[in-house]
Amino acid sequence: MRKILFFLLFLLIGSLSASAQAQTAPAFWSNIQAFKKQDSVQAPPANPIVFVGSSSFTRWKDIHASFPGYPIVNRGFGGSTLVDVIRYTYEIILPYQPKQVVIYCGENDLASGDSITAEEAVPRFMTLFGMIRTNLPNARISFVSIKPSPSRAHIQGKVKEANQDIKRFLKKQKNTDYIDVYAPMLDAQGNMREELYVGDRLHMKPEGYSIWQGIISPYLVK
Repeated sequence: MRKILFFLLFLLIGSLSASAQAQTAPAFWSNIQAFKKQDSVQAPPANPIVFVGSSSFTRWKDIHASFPGYPIVNRGFGGSTLVDVIRYTYEIILPYQPKQVVIYCGENDLASGDSITAEEAVPRFMTLFGMIRTNLPNARISFVSIKPSPSRAHIQGKVKEANQDIKRFLKKQKNTDYIDVYAPMLDAQGNMREELYVGDRLHMKPEGYSIWQGIISPYLVK
């Protein structure tokens, strides 16, 4: 009887511990653990090109087919902000010792309910950049500009400002790229192209990714 009670007590403590851990785990913790599990099952390529950022990378399911011959490791996790990528830099970027890091992030920062301004979002990018550059001094760091999402038409002033500020910052840094996908995703009149997006008017259809593929490809390190 005592053994049964002890066992039940053990299960209860374990359950409470797991529950407490789940409640205190930072955002996207499960995504990061999934990446680690994936790496344990299939070892990532040596010195890859790491794509990191938010859902526009997460949903690029055929990214390897889009860039054949390149050692791509996709570590985009949906809904993430620059703060989230900074939090996990030592887990999903640096361990791979990549030769290039391609970043798409910042859109969720600007669209957050906290009303983050470009002046607040850009320093977050600079922090992420500094962490990568300090630990990977020879890696190329490439930033894909924040895209013109129709569902977020109301923040396009902030988006354009952030893009321009990041572009100016990267111009002063060595071994970097600012990859402009904003202008190519507009029509001849400068309007957003609704046909490039799925029903939520935020995430892209294959046609949108086709544009990204053609623009990003020349920037990838051989």
